[in-house]
Amino acid sequence: QVHLVESGGGSVQAGGSLRLSCVASGASIRASIRTNSMGWFRQAPGKEREGVAVLNIDDSTNYANSVKGRFTISQDNAKNTLYLQMNSLKPEDTAMYYCAAAPDYVLTTVYDVSVFRYWGQGTQVTVSS
Repeated sequence: QVHLVESGGGSVQAGGSLRLSCVASGASIRASIRTNSMGWFRQAPGKEREGVAVLNIDDSTNYANSVKGRFTISQDNAKNTLYLQMNSLKPEDTAMYYCAAAPDYVLTTVYDVSVFRYWGQGTQVTVSS
């Protein structure tokens, strides 16, 4: 059973920054960020879940156009932790943010929401104007 736990959400004013973290753990070592492409997704009330950033196992990254230049996805292999550094936050970034892992050895993009197999419970990000 794969377990993903997000943290780091909160409330911030527009222009501020937050860093989200996602710790991956589970009985299967295959479900680690060394073998699974990882991504951050978000869902605002009344809207569909959308991809924000993806970090593939070949170290390629993929970002939604709306966050390019402001958000950075990264990982710490030793800690099995995925990060999302969010700068210059805007009110439209307000959403529940989820960490997710794709099946083993699959390369993904931010448009491949349905490909991701394992999901965390989410962490709320609220940006006020």
